[in-house]
Amino acid sequence: MFKFKSMMATAGVALLAGAACAQTAPEPADEKTISFLAFGDSGYHYGYQKEKLWEKPFRTLEAIEADERADWMGDNKNPSEFQMPSLYFHPEMGGYIMRSGQQPVADAMKAYCEVKSCEFGVMLGDNIYPDGATLGADGIDDDKRFEDIFTIPYKGLGAGEGDFRIYTALGNHDWHTSREGAMAQVDYMEKSDQFYMDGIFYSVKPPSAGGEVEIFVIDTEVILSGVGYPEAKLNPDGSEMKGTGPDDIDPWAEPANEAERNMVPWLENALKNSTAKWKFVVAHHPLWSTGGSKFEQARALRQLLLPMLCDYADAYFAGHEHSLEIHTDTCETTPKGKREKPLLHVLSGAASKERSTHHRFADYQAKAYPQQTAHFVRGMIWGFTHIELKGDKGVVRVISTPTDSSGAPYEEFEYWFENR
Repeated sequence: MFKFKSMMATAGVALLAGAACAQTAPEPADEKTISFLAFGDSGYHYGYQKEKLWEKPFRTLEAIEADERADWMGDNKNPSEFQMPSLYFHPEMGGYIMRSGQQPVADAMKAYCEVKSCEFGVMLGDNIYPDGATLGADGIDDDKRFEDIFTIPYKGLGAGEGDFRIYTALGNHDWHTSREGAMAQVDYMEKSDQFYMDGIFYSVKPPSAGGEVEIFVIDTEVILSGVGYPEAKLNPDGSEMKGTGPDDIDPWAEPANEAERNMVPWLENALKNSTAKWKFVVAHHPLWSTGGSKFEQARALRQLLLPMLCDYADAYFAGHEHSLEIHTDTCETTPKGKREKPLLHVLSGAASKERSTHHRFADYQAKAYPQQTAHFVRGMIWGFTHIELKGDKGVVRVISTPTDSSGAPYEEFEYWFENR
């Protein structure tokens, strides 16, 4: 049985169940319920670490805290809000590294799905850390990597749902080694009974939804690599620094053929021509987030995607930031202007790693971009989201699990939305 614990996103004050909900809506009667999981950045595993950490892990707690504190200050975050991630002593390394939430989050999803129906899942990229599949370049066979990172953690997820699949997108870390490495993961997913891919971008109607839901998966790393974007830097007050130089990209992630170069118009046509009631776009990079280090990527994507999302989509799902966030966008900056129903944006990137949010940047963003509203924001957390659809109503629930690795799910927040 899962536990209920709603939390204020900013203060972390425990409230009665449901008290932190953004809104309350009655569930329509006599309608089929469709439900699914959304989780991202799930691929952080103790056996697959950055080479520099194998060479020189943090030998003491003092050393890792000093490094984390230096990074915190370098990001212009408020010193009084400093938080340490949970740590794990890696016996083979002989030092401390960040604790992995991969298995606890997977366990929490399984426990939650014993109580709430989970008919399918969407995985939002950065499925393998630190550098995706390597074709054995790091001395590890990718078959073992896929077994450790995909098969073992999620074994049993969706048990009892005959059509359960995890519809998968790639993220930037999945591309880090090579195009061949990224394609090796795609090939594995295409042949898997647990997961589903049909290339790096595709649309699919999950069988259990009876044609009511269509998922549109895009590869935002390839899209962004094709257009480029500035490096994201903040001023000391948390505002965006202007005039920065271009950010680094992996050249092999640039669009390699006509189909990849036309991914954005493909998405618009696919959304426009869809017969599904609910249309969800699944990607890795968010349109809105509060970490303070991804806003230039988000700005580039909003320019490319927001008009069509506002016209045709019901929600956009992303990861990339290792936080749990619910945003909406009024669409007032798009050519057709503000819509009666805002576009829902679900950021669910806390499935294995912790990262803090940036309160100074969040305050700046709220003032500079009034078209977006952050309904829930929490960093330094492990968790996932669960979505239920019934009639013309939907609800997204934010679920956390403690960093003690117990795998117990806690409902933190829920947000009701309408079919657009």
